[in-house]
Amino acid sequence: MVLSVSERTFTQEVLESPIPVLVNFEAPWCGLCRIIQPLLLQFKAQYGEEIKLVGVNADQNFKLSTTYKLKSLPTLLLIENGIVRHRLESFRGREDLRLALEEIKVSYSNSPKNYNSSKTADLGCRSA
Repeated sequence: MVLSVSERTFTQEVLESPIPVLVNFEAPWCGLCRIIQPLLLQFKAQYGEEIKLVGVNADQNFKLSTTYKLKSLPTLLLIENGIVRHRLESFRGREDLRLALEEIKVSYSNSPKNYNSSKTADLGCRSA
């Protein structure tokens, strides 16, 4: 199950999280959002407690959608120590997402696992 986060709980659950958070901006009307859900759950299962997975309803959380300049849904943000480390958007399907998640996996498996270090730690992730 994915934790649902709102504007009210975003700071506590995401920005102040001691572990990296994969934020899935989605909407009930978004077909691709539903299609990728099993892949996201599989990704979360592989990482266990190392990465947190949360969902944000973009329609109900307009301030967050504006703050993170969403252009399309779904949009995934990997946020660590309050900083966007990776942004995934404009993918066309499961295969695009699978490849992007693999890239995140590779960058994290090559990085030290000290998540509570300084906010400027560079994990080698690239923004889209």
